[in-house]
Amino acid sequence: MTQDPTFESRLGEAVKALDAMRDAIGRALVGQRDIIDQTLIALLAGGHVLIEGVPGLGKTLLVKALAKTFNGDFRRIQFTPDLMPSDVTGHTLYDPATGKFSTRKGPVFTHLLLADEINRAPAKTQAALLEVMQERQVTIEGEAHLLDAPFMVLATENPIDQEGTYPLPEAQLDRFLLKIRIDYPTLDEETRLVKQVTNGAVGEQLDVNVVPTLIKPATVLALQEMAARIILDDRVLDYAVRLTRATREFPRLASGAGPRGAIALVRAGRACALLAGRTFVTPDDIKQIALPTLRHRVIPAPEAEIEGTDADRLLQQLLIEVEAPRQ
Repeated sequence: MTQDPTFESRLGEAVKALDAMRDAIGRALVGQRDIIDQTLIALLAGGHVLIEGVPGLGKTLLVKALAKTFNGDFRRIQFTPDLMPSDVTGHTLYDPATGKFSTRKGPVFTHLLLADEINRAPAKTQAALLEVMQERQVTIEGEAHLLDAPFMVLATENPIDQEGTYPLPEAQLDRFLLKIRIDYPTLDEETRLVKQVTNGAVGEQLDVNVVPTLIKPATVLALQEMAARIILDDRVLDYAVRLTRATREFPRLASGAGPRGAIALVRAGRACALLAGRTFVTPDDIKQIALPTLRHRVIPAPEAEIEGTDADRLLQQLLIEVEAPRQ
């Protein structure tokens, strides 16, 4: 893929905008720099994110702050066992006054959708959302309705409380570009967080009003187009494919990633390069994004689970074993 002559000049403006977005989100979400970067990478790659973390670590705040930076619409759905597909996508209503049916669009008609605790809804409702994620449109009573771009779903899961949940099947997990894990903040970050929340404020909510609006949704689309045009050397492409294929042959993995895993690595790698201000993807970009890209596409073998070895540790071992091209 070739780049137009103005690409490098526009690259500086893109990096400046992305750095400003990162800093703006950081005003509301204390710490969690890696989480912010990975979310921006998913946005640039036009992908969806599955976020795993216990309650109270700022998942909702992250999405709200991201939406504020580009003046995007934000909606939230609390997934529950009685949630119906029409509660997500929308439905038609009969108006007795006019004798006509009207369409009421659901919360998926937004730029950023937070699907909170997605694994608490039954499979049929999960499938309705995942179909929208793939098709970028909603069919209501036979009529197709396109979603406004950019469209991004950030779904959350609680890794501890699994009672009354409906785990996402592997085929549906594969639709998420990244699986991000939010851990507890460091001592310094938690101290700053508590100070920020309790300093003259009523209640315990962090304020997204401190986050400025920096760009427009159309600019996000332009950034996504730039990410898609980042140069990818054949050797780096080969590395991404070999790394994905190695997950299928690794004896301590019961199931490896399919071709969509390699595609996700390339897309995320290009976004990672753009975020770093480069016109090309390096092997280190692939390594940097490998865990969030592949962790939800592989299943550890039973003996590895018995030993307490999770997917991340197995993937880290693979990254050591699979030779990367020299730059």
